[in-house]
Amino acid sequence: MMYDLKPDFEVTLKRMDAFWERELLDRPLVQFTLYKPPDERVPLPPSRHANPAARWLDAQYQAEWQLVNLSNQLFLGDSLPVAWPNLGPDVFAALYGCPLRFGDYGTSWSEPVLLDWGQAGELALDWDGFYLHKLDELTDALLQTGEGRFITGMTDWHADGDCLAALRGAQKLALDLLEHPAEVKILLERVHLDYERLYNHFYARLRAAGQPITTWTPLACQGRYYLPSCDFSAMIGVRAFEEFFLPGIRRECRFLDRSLYHLDGPGALRHLESILAIPELDAVQYVPTIGDAAFNKWAPVYRRIQAAGKGVQVTCELGEVSAVMEALDPRGVYLVVDGVPERDSAEALLAQLARWPLRRVF
Repeated sequence: MMYDLKPDFEVTLKRMDAFWERELLDRPLVQFTLYKPPDERVPLPPSRHANPAARWLDAQYQAEWQLVNLSNQLFLGDSLPVAWPNLGPDVFAALYGCPLRFGDYGTSWSEPVLLDWGQAGELALDWDGFYLHKLDELTDALLQTGEGRFITGMTDWHADGDCLAALRGAQKLALDLLEHPAEVKILLERVHLDYERLYNHFYARLRAAGQPITTWTPLACQGRYYLPSCDFSAMIGVRAFEEFFLPGIRRECRFLDRSLYHLDGPGALRHLESILAIPELDAVQYVPTIGDAAFNKWAPVYRRIQAAGKGVQVTCELGEVSAVMEALDPRGVYLVVDGVPERDSAEALLAQLARWPLRRVF
């Protein structure tokens, strides 16, 4: 499919196919945000909504805002013009009844509803509820507005452990692993089955519209792609993680055709070996703490991931690219570069990456 904002999409898709196989088409994947010069940009649609929730839930406004915002950017390298129906990271829990609260600056959060495990049997995903219908409405608006212009992706699912943490509250869930282990495992099974059904619902809709599959991390493929995750894992030890949550992550990786595990922060690093041992997992996205993300500090983590035979997403500053090239093998690297100021710098970056030599990292 052709997109006005990304006329070379088919070439990028081939690079992504090579990334998933830890191979190279010509150079590694690289993405960066690059806005057009100010005098070439179109003003963003103003919001006249009464409150943040009204703005978040206005599907047509969100689609029009995305079109203008994406049109103000240049999608060089492998950067993709992607918009996805965004109601925040707790939208999956909201489908079970968690109220969502919407903030001014792109944030939303939920409130727990599972106050007692005696209520667990009453929890059910509302297949005819407001938020699921809203996700469908947002998807429709993006598909219609973006047809032939940008790619419509899937929402930010946080299923399994993160869903239970939202339903119950993270601190209570940590205690529940000791006090209510059977109840936790039963609910995890129910939530996972619902997640697969939801994923299939939106997968079928996007594929029927001719879209590749992508989401908030804008990789893409023609099959089932997503980011398994368990941000809650930063609160627990390896034994609890492997007993309660690793089985669901393995199952999700088997369900998906392409998977990039979202390893959220240094607190989750204790689980890296467990994650790397999943045969069906393709790649790992490690996200350091904001303000402590210097590449050289975390280079050993990225090398461990490559040594395990997995692809790796690396986020770095433009000035750190040479250090990345010296430390890692280009095969299976997905590079996200911050601080690319203008087109000339972007083209110099692409030329630099084309000279990245093959390296053994183990």
